[in-house]
Amino acid sequence: MGNQPVLLAIGDISLTSTHVIVPHGQYPLNGTVWTVQDSTYVHEGIPTVAIVLTIIFVWFCLLGLLFLLMKERRYSGFVSVSVTGPGLYHTVQFPPGPQSGSWAAQMVSQARAMAAVAPPV
Repeated sequence: MGNQPVLLAIGDISLTSTHVIVPHGQYPLNGTVWTVQDSTYVHEGIPTVAIVLTIIFVWFCLLGLLFLLMKERRYSGFVSVSVTGPGLYHTVQFPPGPQSGSWAAQMVSQARAMAAVAPPV
């Protein structure tokens, strides 16, 4: 048990073939329940630089209005991964981004597959 390699790491959660390792201890992998929650919000708007460039160039030519077509995406919120089991509850959060939700879902899918085939300890 002490010399098993870590097969998967999700933040500060590590998985071996039989155990889940979190900062506050080591627990059996068999019987764990994994969840992922994507609370990412995407805000899309016109950046300030586009408005300033439009104001400056609209007096020289009407092409300055094309600067209003610029878009800016900002991500807020978080992606949360939780694992629960007998005597275990641990959550780790990740910053938002265009790929973090799908990455976390893929990692949780792998963890669920590992938990399904883990032998009872």
